[in-house]
Amino acid sequence: MLPNWLENRYDILRKAYHDSSFRFEDAVKTLKEKLHDDKGQVNVVLSELRKEGWLKTEFDPKDARKKIYTLTSREEILSQILTIEKKTLSRGDLEGILKKAADLIRTRVDYTFILFLLFYKRVSDKWDIEYESAYNEALKDGLSETEAKEEAKSPAYHSFDIPEDLLWEHIRKDPTKLAENFSKAMKLMAERNPELRDVFENVDFVQFTTNRENEEILRQLVELFSASPLHHVSPDILGDAYEWILKYFAPQKAKEGEVYTPREVIRLIVEMLDPKPGEAVYDPAIGSSGMLISAYQHVGNVYGRDKADKLFLFGQEANHKTLALSEMNLYIHDIRNAKLLLGDSLLYPKFKESDGIKTFDVVIANPPWNQDGYGEEVLRKGEFWKERFRYGFSPNQSADWAWAEHMLASAKDDTGRVGVVIDNGCLFRGGKERAIRAGVISDNLLEAVILLPEKLFYNTGAPGAILILNKKKQAKRKGKILFINASDAFEQHPEIRKLNRLGDEHIKKIVGAYHHTPLQGIDGFCKIVSHDQIKENDYNLNVTLYVFPEEEVEQIDIEKEWQEGTKIEKELQDIEKKIESYLGELKEN
Repeated sequence: MLPNWLENRYDILRKAYHDSSFRFEDAVKTLKEKLHDDKGQVNVVLSELRKEGWLKTEFDPKDARKKIYTLTSREEILSQILTIEKKTLSRGDLEGILKKAADLIRTRVDYTFILFLLFYKRVSDKWDIEYESAYNEALKDGLSETEAKEEAKSPAYHSFDIPEDLLWEHIRKDPTKLAENFSKAMKLMAERNPELRDVFENVDFVQFTTNRENEEILRQLVELFSASPLHHVSPDILGDAYEWILKYFAPQKAKEGEVYTPREVIRLIVEMLDPKPGEAVYDPAIGSSGMLISAYQHVGNVYGRDKADKLFLFGQEANHKTLALSEMNLYIHDIRNAKLLLGDSLLYPKFKESDGIKTFDVVIANPPWNQDGYGEEVLRKGEFWKERFRYGFSPNQSADWAWAEHMLASAKDDTGRVGVVIDNGCLFRGGKERAIRAGVISDNLLEAVILLPEKLFYNTGAPGAILILNKKKQAKRKGKILFINASDAFEQHPEIRKLNRLGDEHIKKIVGAYHHTPLQGIDGFCKIVSHDQIKENDYNLNVTLYVFPEEEVEQIDIEKEWQEGTKIEKELQDIEKKIESYLGELKEN
């Protein structure tokens, strides 16, 4: 896109000369007649058009001291953009840009500014492509260039309604007003696109740049993101870039209380629950939408992208800022079949139907572990508490089982599957948590308990566990629970020395055990346990009580060891003789 003043002059010259060549004096005559431009202004116009690639120049064959000009068509410009983009901007290139952005802000600036700039650059670049496409279609329909230009600006042709003068390229032209113009753009975008209000109301560029150092950081970030177009970058690549930022800053944000669920853990749960086209997936604690995105990608990988668009996604989040990150993440991944709402899921579930809460095929979440403040007195004030907390109330110091109960109540009776990442302690603590476990187990709703390795999470070294609950367990699993001890199923994290992660082979092994464990189980890894045995253990679900990894027994070659021992003994005898000899010599002297 060109600035309005330059694009206007391009249109005048294009209408006058089309694909024909013209000379400087021709351009002066045309622009002076239409806009009263003088020679100096025309010289600037031609120079700027040439720098932007919209004008070709060559020497006049009749007079080598002069030049002739030919305007590049919009179609050719669009083709060049696509060709350059496809050739140059790879996954590695994009991550390189983000790494430089991360280095710029370090810990001094909230990383959400990087995420927002990536998002707004993508939105603006996509607007440009949508504009060009609509413009060309309008010309084909018989509209004049002026009419086609106005038609192409209509919000009907764009994913979002953006004021043209506040698109990325227009904002960056005036570095002295970046904060002011971004803030203006945020306000108008929120007004014109209500579905993105949470995104644009959570970024304050004016306050950000009250610090002069931050003003320079913003300028550098804008120039960094301006280096490459994001018009047709694959949603997968762009989505991975967004996730890269979240992961890169996860250790720092963990210290501030924010939780980032490793994508390998999410993938593990999604593959066990196996969402299918046409089903509805719900996450009551969405964070950055990792669970919903992984569910969408799973359906796309297994059934095809068109089928993934038939997966219905729902999520709720209590934090304004986190909800905004989540909405941007979904857009960056080009996922539009999601509905996200703001609110406290434990007290005010937003998804309702008839006289109760809405139910879903798949319910999946990594809620805050050991969240305090949700004891009986508080939960009784929440909506539909009788329907949701039928097995009892969680203790005030840990809402782990309150989350599990809410998720269980949110699952459909015929197809409902639930996967929740939970603190390992809630598997065996007594009191109110023991009572809830007893009720859930007695109603045959708990299908599997998976103990995870230590040091998977950025905010804690604790191992954590996964509960799989199922409203319609297979006949062979009724009255039984599958325990999987995956504490040894990890590899060292390639980037963070103190962390572990689940490798592909570990995920495959755990998922395989969940879906196909033989009745006798697998020694040291998984075991199917009856409810009676669990009841005998006072409803203790501690995985190591039922499955303990087998220690490798070292095979000893007795004959070889004896020979080695004999050899060492002889060497010791020789050494003793030498020492006695040395001592004797010392006495004689």
